[in-house]
Amino acid sequence: MTRSGSPRKTVVRVARGLVAALLAVLLLPYVVTPLYRAVNPVSTVMLARWAVGKRVVRSFVPLERMAPVLPRTVIASEDGRFCSHHGFDLTELREAIADADDLSEVRGGSTITQQVAKNLFLWPGRSLVRKALELPLALWIDLVLPKRRIMEIYLNIAEWGPNGEFGIQPGARRAFNKSAAQLSAGEAALLAAILPNPKRRSARSPRPGVRRIAGIVQGRAARAQSIDACLRRP
Repeated sequence: MTRSGSPRKTVVRVARGLVAALLAVLLLPYVVTPLYRAVNPVSTVMLARWAVGKRVVRSFVPLERMAPVLPRTVIASEDGRFCSHHGFDLTELREAIADADDLSEVRGGSTITQQVAKNLFLWPGRSLVRKALELPLALWIDLVLPKRRIMEIYLNIAEWGPNGEFGIQPGARRAFNKSAAQLSAGEAALLAAILPNPKRRSARSPRPGVRRIAGIVQGRAARAQSIDACLRRP
């Protein structure tokens, strides 16, 4: 009995250890997120690039040292209901699902908070598993971090260039050779227009399509100055 029981006990111990490790990995983001009220984070993409020796250029800039038009323009472009939703936008998600032939083809519908969750704790690409992990994380981030801080983190960890430029400061330097504080409304709109794919789109040498998107975004931002209220320091 002792001999037959030992392998079984070993399997149980290993299984318990694996479950405990998995739970720890899943819970870690929820433990870490409140620290980001004061600690400036890095993204999983940055960590992956560092791990393989690829170029990473980053410089964390407080929101008050950015042109005020920039966060408003990015919100108008990426997530118009950022100030009113609680981490994810059910309306946008429904529209994205309705536009897809099946759930595996769902595109868009990600709020800025969901993108922060993905960039901080998950992986690039599209999958239902990642989306399932992303939604509760976005709700938690919205609960424990103020909107101003969520936006500040997003602007500083988003990828703004084709060669490892992370954060708006390196992005503004690369595109216009100026700081984030010096950006004009038109320049902010061009940077917002490249956010979905900074490897293929350029704010420094924008193609007609990027210019067209930037024009639309700039118009939206000009009509959405009420956004500024939710980004004021508490």
